[in-house]
Amino acid sequence: METQISPLIRAAVLRDAVQIFELIRSHQDDLISRPIGDIIQNIDRFVVCEIDGRVAGCAAWQILPEIGEPERAAVEIQSVAVSQAYRRLHLGTQIVTRILHEVRRFEPAQAIVLTFAPKFFEALGFKVIPKTQVMHKLYMGCINCTKHANPFTCPEIAMALDLRQPPRT
Repeated sequence: METQISPLIRAAVLRDAVQIFELIRSHQDDLISRPIGDIIQNIDRFVVCEIDGRVAGCAAWQILPEIGEPERAAVEIQSVAVSQAYRRLHLGTQIVTRILHEVRRFEPAQAIVLTFAPKFFEALGFKVIPKTQVMHKLYMGCINCTKHANPFTCPEIAMALDLRQPPRT
């Protein structure tokens, strides 16, 4: 007899921080680790998928300012992770879709992501862009990366979604 999975996509709360930390750390090949203090400090920017009282997936967002042109700011989608046991159930899609819905209220120009999973983001409407289009992200985030010496030789793919267009249905 198959059990029914009932995922709950919701805003993260402080009690989720340790589980988010562990989930991100379990994806070491795909994600940059985040210190627990960073997760706690930014808990209001995380969305989680809860199944049976446990965090089965997560993602976060951050606004990347555009100096002198605030209306051209971008939102970066970060730390997208789904527990191995719950892959292929579209939980990541539900989480990222929730984030995109939430951040539209700020009217950013685009959402960006640096990813090893371009097909996942393509399915959500993201398109590959040159890394030179996300220099603020490279400077602020990639400069501290311990995995690669140069963001331009890093194999992550830069992608963007135009948020000035109505969402796909």
